[in-house]
Amino acid sequence: MSCSRKTLHHHPFNLWKFLVSPTIKAVDVFSLTIKSTLALCSVASISLILCFAFSNYSHFPLPHINTVTNFNQNGSFSIEGHEQTNISHILFGIGGSVKSWNKRRHYSQLWWKPNVTRGFVWLDEKPFPNMTWPETIPPYKVSEDTSRFKYSCWYGSRSAVRIARIVKESFELGLPNVRWFVMGDDDTVFFTHNLVSVLAKYDHNQMYYIGGNSESVEQDVTHSYTMAYGGGGFAVSYPLAAELVKILDGCIDRYDKFYGSDQRIQACLSEIGVPVTKELGFHQLDIRGSPYGLLAAHPVAPLVSLHHLDYLESIFPNLNRIDSVKKLVSGYKVDPGRILQQSFCYDLNRNWSVSVSWGYTVRLYPFLVTAKKLETAVETFRTWRSWDAGPFTFNTRPISSDKCERPVVFMLDRVESVDGGKTLTGYKRYSMGKEEKDRPKCNYTSALAVQFFNVSAPKFNPDLWNKAPRRQCCEIINGTDGADNVVNVQIRGCKRFESVSPH
Repeated sequence: MSCSRKTLHHHPFNLWKFLVSPTIKAVDVFSLTIKSTLALCSVASISLILCFAFSNYSHFPLPHINTVTNFNQNGSFSIEGHEQTNISHILFGIGGSVKSWNKRRHYSQLWWKPNVTRGFVWLDEKPFPNMTWPETIPPYKVSEDTSRFKYSCWYGSRSAVRIARIVKESFELGLPNVRWFVMGDDDTVFFTHNLVSVLAKYDHNQMYYIGGNSESVEQDVTHSYTMAYGGGGFAVSYPLAAELVKILDGCIDRYDKFYGSDQRIQACLSEIGVPVTKELGFHQLDIRGSPYGLLAAHPVAPLVSLHHLDYLESIFPNLNRIDSVKKLVSGYKVDPGRILQQSFCYDLNRNWSVSVSWGYTVRLYPFLVTAKKLETAVETFRTWRSWDAGPFTFNTRPISSDKCERPVVFMLDRVESVDGGKTLTGYKRYSMGKEEKDRPKCNYTSALAVQFFNVSAPKFNPDLWNKAPRRQCCEIINGTDGADNVVNVQIRGCKRFESVSPH
């Protein structure tokens, strides 16, 4: 929406097949008359003339036909006859400013890999003399002056114009072998292995615009449901970028009343006619409070990005924000595709329901809970602008007022690779303070005796992301009717016709 619909939040990015010739059957030329031959030639000549006269196809290679796709264990993808898609094919364009960079650079350090990732953080001015620039952060470039462009959103910032042009300035660098331009903010954390997994599903020779919406309905209504939100990051394929840069500057002035840079990008792409392709792993995190409920119920999709972490409570309790993300990243590095993926299992002897969000948390309910309820995010968070209990763009459920209906929570304590292409993660009981003292009244002593969960799992095969999505299954190994200090869980692929039912 335009500037007339006010929001109190500012986020900088708030962002043919081959012409296969028909097979001509061999024809006995001697059976053709001169007249029919001339007629065929005439038709062919007219077709060629019309083709050259009216074709406006852009000057880019024709799209490749992706006939056979191969998936490698490292998460890179290859198309038969073509170079595999990998991180080197992505050029990152990060929107930043000199004044905020020192505070936010730590987020970029979590995912940037020198000599592996490519891209730049685009600043509003040259860095101060006392600012250091180690290899562990993206190199910088200074954006062009944008004072000539119109910007009439009275409550917004002109930086939205500068940041909207990052895709254009990145394209005009003319760097080789770029398939995707990925935009993000200086406080965006990318999970690059999973980003490659997502982008490799699409033909980079076609025009794609990929990203996600805001989690808060109020933000989507105010800004747009058809927009990829820039803080969560979005990707533009090379052919689409080539078309976008032709119109972007003029387009920016046409949408001078818009608030954010990502609004401008989407508006310009709508003029080209390309809609957003939504992927559930891009997280704008337009929420307030604790992200626990959202992350513990992550959809069946690879985790691609996190944003707004400075505006949220720490992902892990008792750790600061940066150390919390580092801990999450430690699990991601061991098994990128499995991070935050849920699995549900039941111990019918003890009437337990267990939800594992791999690499993050385990929730133990001392009673039987349906899968539908377990997959629904608990409202540990509020909407971005109004701090209300919703609505959100996904289903949520409130925290139960009955403390005895709340789960016993375990948080990631350790993660390691083990022999045989497997992982072992440990989760330690998290004390809930005063609420913990009231739990003995709930009459589930066997659950309260548990202090640790050990979860074993095969390393996630990225091939699964190219198939129909399905949550993996798990089973409790030491399922007895007694009290155990440690519970062992094994995650595995679901068997044919297997369903998760609490009975």
